[in-house]
Parts: sequence; C-alpha cells; structure tokens
Amino acid sequence: MGEIDNGKSSPFQFLPEGCVSNIISLTSPQDACGASVISVGFKSASESDTVWEKFLPSDYKEIISNSVSPLNYATKKHLYFHLCHSPILINNGKLSFWISKSTGKKCYMLRASELCIAWKDTPRYWSWTSLPESRFPEVAELVDVCWLDIRGNMPTRLLSLKTNYAAYLVFKTTENSYGLEAVAKASVSFAATTGTSSSSAETSDVFEPEGDSVYLKTPAYAHDVRYGRRWRHMLPRRIRRPRSEDEIDGRVPRQRNDGWQELLLGEFLNDEGDGDIDIKVSETKILNWKRGLILEGIELRPKEEV
Repeated sequence: MGEIDNGKSSPFQFLPEGCVSNIISLTSPQDACGASVISVGFKSASESDTVWEKFLPSDYKEIISNSVSPLNYATKKHLYFHLCHSPILINNGKLSFWISKSTGKKCYMLRASELCIAWKDTPRYWSWTSLPESRFPEVAELVDVCWLDIRGNMPTRLLSLKTNYAAYLVFKTTENSYGLEAVAKASVSFAATTGTSSSSAETSDVFEPEGDSVYLKTPAYAHDVRYGRRWRHMLPRRIRRPRSEDEIDGRVPRQRNDGWQELLLGEFLNDEGDGDIDIKVSETKILNWKRGLILEGIELRPKEEV
C-alpha cells in the first residue's frame, strides 16, 4: 500500500489492496472519501467498485433497470454520486428515486398523478400542467375546492430497512392563491401484513396517529382562518403579515433549495419493510374555498436528510 503522505509507514502497507477495500467498505461514504487522501494506495482501494457497491442499496441494479432513461457510469463511485445529486424517474415515471449522500439509503417521491386526490380528474377543481422546474412531466394545480383531500401510499419493502423516514408534501403556491391558510390535518399510518400467503394475509394497523395540525400557507398574523378569505379581506392591510412559527399551533411549509416548498406530514420507522405506509393531508371541516396549490408529489426520505 506504500507510505502515508507524511512519510511514516502505514500499518496497512503490507495488506493486499482488495483486503483494504473490504475494510473500507465496512465504514461509510464519508470515511471512504477521507481515506482516499491518505496515500496513493489508499486512494486506489477507497475508490474501488468493491467499496462503493457496498454503499449502494442492495437492490440498486433492479431499481436502475427500471429507469426511464438509461444510466451511464464508469465506476460504482460515479453511480453513487450520480444517484445522490440527480434523481432518476423509474417505473414509467411514476416515482422519482435517489439516495442519501451520507448513508446511501433510499429516497422516493410519488408524483402527483399517482396520488389519490379528491376530484383530481374534474377540470373545474384541478388542472394538470407542466413546469420546467419539476422532475415530473406534469403537476397538479388546484383550481377551486372546499373539500381538500390528498393521499399517498408506498410499499415499505421499497424503502431502506431499520430507518426512520419522514414524509413531505412538495408543492408551490400561486400569487393569487387563497384559502390555504386554513388549518389542515396530516397523518402517516403504517399497516403491517401478517400471514403466510397472499390468500390468507390479514392487514392490521400498527399505529393510527391522530392528525397533526398543518398549514399549506403560513397564516396571516391577524387572520382567523376559521372564517376563510372573506374575513381576511376585511382586515387592514398593515397587519397582514406572516406569523412566526412560534405563534402558530401547527407545522408550516419551509422553502427548499430546488425552488419548491415542503410540508412535513409525519414520520415513521421502517423496521422490517412489512405492509404499506399511508400518507394523508386534508381540510374537510372548515370547508372554505381554496385555490392556487401546485402539487408536485409526496416525498419520503430518511428523517435526518434535508
């Protein structure tokens, strides 16, 4: 393996490169990148396919085989960082897939057209359009509804095991949006399947959390969202400023680096990958009219990822 750059002998210098690669593969992507600067020998070992294939998901070959566009990569390290920085469309464009840069764990986004949205096929309530900044061919735009109900479902076997995940609604709002300051409810429920065969399988709820209060748009400081937009328009303009998060009883959206916003809907532990995860956000009690929500999809990623 040669000497370390500071001139001292390396205790690994007598080990075969393949052995050093196996040792590095038991660490992490960050450690492997750090090892590459120790010496020329370490650089070769830490960049080998043996190392980076261990950091990729075990089923990565099956996943990328379903990519809408073919992937070209020279090494497994190149593939790893491509999947970190450039999400791919898979399953005929129904899903977007990428991996966590720090852990290699799997991340997904369900496109809007794959979600169960009340009246999504009725043009007077929802329209479908394309945006250049979206990873999907089309997004959903809310035209006008009072009953807002959006649901998504993901088989947990597709996700990384023994991992805490968070689910996010990814969206934008238009300049003429209204009604989105009403408090909505969001929930994530995990259903596990038991039984030895599909014919005898039974589904039981592991947990059914109460809906958390969320807002698709940060409510105005002096706006009582229970009365909808008519009450808001009666208020003086000078007090129509967004409240701080400390003043709001519920979660509000945050801006992402890709130009979209995201709203945390809930969290869950994907332990053994049994059953499906059901995600829901709805406003079906206040029933004020709403418009101007542009929905890209629902994203699931490891909880620590930002």
